[in-house]
Amino acid sequence: MALNTINPTETNAWKKLEMHYNEMQKASMSELFQLDATRTEKFNLKWNDFLIDYSKNIINQETLQLLQELADEVGLKSAISDYFEGAIINQTENRAVLHTALRAQESAIINVEGQNVVSEIYEVKNKIKAFTNEVTSGARTGYTGKPFTDVVNIGIGGSDLGPAMAVEALQFYKNHLNVHFVSNVDGDHVNEVIKKLNPETTLFVIVSKTFTTQETLTNSETIKKWFLSQDFGTTQEDIAKHFVAVSTNIQKATEFGINPNNVFPMWDWVGGRFSLWSAVGLTISLAVGYDNFDELLQGANEMDEHFKTEEFDKNMPVILALLSIWYNNFFGAESEALIPYTQYLQKLAPYLQQGTMESNGKSVGRDGKPVNYQTGTIIWGEPGTNAQHAFFQLIHQGTKLIPADFIGFITPLYGDNDHHDKLMSNFFAQTEALMHGKTETQVQAEFDKQGVSAEKAKFLLPFKVFSGNKPTNTILIQKLSPKTLGSLISMYEHKIFVQGIIWNIFSFDQWGVELGKQLANSILEEINTKTVKNHDNSTAFLLNHFLINK
Repeated sequence: MALNTINPTETNAWKKLEMHYNEMQKASMSELFQLDATRTEKFNLKWNDFLIDYSKNIINQETLQLLQELADEVGLKSAISDYFEGAIINQTENRAVLHTALRAQESAIINVEGQNVVSEIYEVKNKIKAFTNEVTSGARTGYTGKPFTDVVNIGIGGSDLGPAMAVEALQFYKNHLNVHFVSNVDGDHVNEVIKKLNPETTLFVIVSKTFTTQETLTNSETIKKWFLSQDFGTTQEDIAKHFVAVSTNIQKATEFGINPNNVFPMWDWVGGRFSLWSAVGLTISLAVGYDNFDELLQGANEMDEHFKTEEFDKNMPVILALLSIWYNNFFGAESEALIPYTQYLQKLAPYLQQGTMESNGKSVGRDGKPVNYQTGTIIWGEPGTNAQHAFFQLIHQGTKLIPADFIGFITPLYGDNDHHDKLMSNFFAQTEALMHGKTETQVQAEFDKQGVSAEKAKFLLPFKVFSGNKPTNTILIQKLSPKTLGSLISMYEHKIFVQGIIWNIFSFDQWGVELGKQLANSILEEINTKTVKNHDNSTAFLLNHFLINK
């Protein structure tokens, strides 16, 4: 079944939203709270260990009603069914989009081309479990019989960002294995990693769907060459004990030297940026143990069920997506900040940058025509409180409207309540400050209390005023665990999907990645032959300078 190709700007709901925006664009959140004592009760969602308070937004009940009408008009409900049931919704690549199937219950029936794929998924999960247990227990060893101490994940894009983010996020649950990530084709990067390793006790996980990705294969070949260095006394046969692959290309992996039994399969219907739930998550399983990896999947599955079955007005991914549409397409906000108040989630923003911007960075609609509206919000952020000492100045007093998600946890993992209470006091204070700001009257009262002279106060006053009215969502979770992390990631995945449906774009291809790769291949040949061919003047000038001075 094909997705609808409805231009959202031509819907009745969009036209109503444009008129409604004219009424709301200068609305004061502080006044909206004063006018409605039940505002917070109306604009919060509770589900499992999650609480989302979205009352600090420039919205009222009519805003939500119209946004939900928009979702209905573009056929979101039927699109969600297609998404979960394996319809070919990635139509430019003729693929289903079924990363949700990777965390489905074993009893589920999910058909791709008439074949239930769940049993196949569980075969791979069992293979991950057995392999993980062998490595972590020491039963599987390296070429000298020593147990593994280090794991290196070699991949790029979704083959790196997802596992790296999850391993960092779940450091508290990590076992004895040291985990490293090699992604950039920058030779300095890979050499910095391998200089810390002992080849006798290091396991390498090569993650490449096609086993042809330039960056991943270049790094893998460099590491293999290092591994086979005469200093280590290794042989070609030893590669099979230290290298495994996550790939669909068993032949290429075998040619590299990997035992075919140590190739973990992937599927065509899983996009790279949504693949950590598959065997791409092998490094996660190795780092935190299979049981924790399985909990991660279970948490994602629970959010899947919430998204699939809950009404739109109580549906977390839907509400977050609709608010994003409201600010992007009506207020003209081009970016969204993601501020987790935990250092563990320092890689969440980079991970969701790919998930969001590679998915929804499209300018052609599903009907093949250029869109006449904004798509694809820019995602960025850093953990609080570090972020407060970096870019919060721009959010508080800059000229841009930047909606922000604040993510916090009630229970600290190490039980250090002194630190956690200070952390969370900032978490709550910042959303309050962003909403209320500080008026001239309040600033003047502070000056009077401090005994600031009238002349100095007059000069300083405009610099000390905060306009406020900066929108935020507060996502408060009981505790950072594998399960809640899975639910959190899944929630944002579904937000991305909803945005794409409303914007009438294909969220699950990434043709924009290809052109640069193609040009890079031809330029690499020119660098190797030291012959610069036909380029624009700037590129030719730069290439010649590089070749002369290298």
